[in-house]
Amino acid sequence: MSVVQILSRAGQPVAPGSPVEPAARAAFPEGPAVRPVADLQPQSEPYPLDRAFHAMLARFTGGISPAALSLAWLDWSSHLVVAPQRQMEIAHNVLRDSGRFLEASVHATSPGQKPWSVIQPRSRDRRFREPQWEAAPFNLLAQAFLLGERWWHDATTGVRGVSRANEAIVEFSVRQMLDMLAPSNFAATNPEVLEKTLRSGGENFVFGWQNWCSDLMRMLSLAAPAGDAQFVVGKTVAASPGKVVYRNELIELIQYHPTTAQVRPEPILIVPAWIMKYYILDLSPENSLVKYLTGQGFTVFAISWRNPDAKDRNVAFDDYRKLGVMAALDMIGRIVPGRTTHALGYCLGGTLLSIAAAAMARDGDKRLGTITLLAAQTDFTEAGELTLFINESQVAFLEDMMWQRGYLDTAQMAGAFALLRSNDLIWSRLSRDYLMGEAAPPSDLMAWNADATRLPYRMHSEYLRKLFLDNDLAEGRYRVDGRSISLSDIHAPSFVVGTLADHVAPWRSVYKIHYQVDADVTFLLTSGGHNAGVVAPPDEPGHSYQVMTKAADAPYVGPEEWLKLARHVEASWWPEWAQWLAARSGEPCAPPQIGGDLPDAPGQHVHT
Repeated sequence: MSVVQILSRAGQPVAPGSPVEPAARAAFPEGPAVRPVADLQPQSEPYPLDRAFHAMLARFTGGISPAALSLAWLDWSSHLVVAPQRQMEIAHNVLRDSGRFLEASVHATSPGQKPWSVIQPRSRDRRFREPQWEAAPFNLLAQAFLLGERWWHDATTGVRGVSRANEAIVEFSVRQMLDMLAPSNFAATNPEVLEKTLRSGGENFVFGWQNWCSDLMRMLSLAAPAGDAQFVVGKTVAASPGKVVYRNELIELIQYHPTTAQVRPEPILIVPAWIMKYYILDLSPENSLVKYLTGQGFTVFAISWRNPDAKDRNVAFDDYRKLGVMAALDMIGRIVPGRTTHALGYCLGGTLLSIAAAAMARDGDKRLGTITLLAAQTDFTEAGELTLFINESQVAFLEDMMWQRGYLDTAQMAGAFALLRSNDLIWSRLSRDYLMGEAAPPSDLMAWNADATRLPYRMHSEYLRKLFLDNDLAEGRYRVDGRSISLSDIHAPSFVVGTLADHVAPWRSVYKIHYQVDADVTFLLTSGGHNAGVVAPPDEPGHSYQVMTKAADAPYVGPEEWLKLARHVEASWWPEWAQWLAARSGEPCAPPQIGGDLPDAPGQHVHT
């Protein structure tokens, strides 16, 4: 039975503009279940005035729930007030650090004095890594800031009785305020800026002003970032030759032209996240995973999601499974019948693929030969700092904000991700662009990152509640077509990639797939972050990874033990995965035909 029939017979609403509406009307033209969204809002969307007020409030708070923030601070402060010994410890730390700092200040210019005698920057803190920061008084400014940063971290953590979630929110919000006040952010306290000013005669401030004005004009006009003109979708990025072979209301399915005389019989299906444009895996030719795979003799298909707008407010999470993964597999089965598929899911696309695979396994559907997950989580209990934005208060606030527009705006999502790495993505950039007057050279990855997408109201609400808040998938409560699914039903060999510096899908969270599926799991941990770690072409230096395979019946190995046991390789992970796929594929044969009257790749949806 189709999703339309299930919805209609159950009396559930099908919204106008929803991907399932045309089929619903065709199947049940007189059915009362197909009703306008406006008729449903009084029942399904209560308290419209409250929601409108929260949506207005979100414009001033950046989408952060004031209630969630206030409750976190109240939890921390009320427990600290009744912890006198902890207060004395905090006060003692102030006196201790102040004494050490004063002693270092007295001897700051003494011969042999170590530049970082009191405290050193953390290895990932790049604000003070240049040699100019080792000279007084800038070294003292940096150390005073780092001491304050450490003191606030100690003060906001380790208070007995404070919930972990609230402690993390307080620590995170304090860190954001401190990052804003770092001496590297101000011209008078940044030796790199002062040196550049002396060398250029102040020209850096002229260029910085021009950069600021240019960014402001682009922001007001909603134009693309500077330099994006050289990265044109379909010409310089997303340029691998292919053809759209299928289209529905939600996706276009692209089949790429083979670049070898023979190909492996099993095709590859790429399921990207719909919070990003699909061509993250088909950037410039030298950075394109699609181009690499076709060069290795694989037939590659990729889903290109349509960018939703207000009329898609009631598109459900399961619509992405049915009209995305399942529709793509159906079409691939018609093009290359009788063959299993190597399915790859990236980020949220990997979570969706896991759900689809579990449902297929439950129903005896064996079309998936292997499963590859890139930086994709299936258990959200330790989903990193992104969970700071996900609690009942925050989700309700986000829902009210989305309710007014019908979708989550691109700026809100981009801002949340930027806050996770505010030093690198906000303050360091502002210092470089506006104080140093050195705009970063454009790159294909930056251009792709600026090509943002929106998220439908209903889908995003279901995703946050069912997966993040309730963790239904990991705990066996997630339902597909009215019946529960379990990841333990998945027996297809799995290749799972985590990235070492991932702030979106921490690798230890991704690693949990080991005790969720009943399959051979090859886990690979690569250097880099959520995007740069995945986009790791073999010709690009600086990549490394660890990898190890666990058989389905082998004892579980924890992540810390895995780090000690896994093989270490100084290279890109792409060849490792290609060899893994080849070992689970048949002998090369003639490539399948590509036909149809739909447009060439990259299609139309990518431009929406």
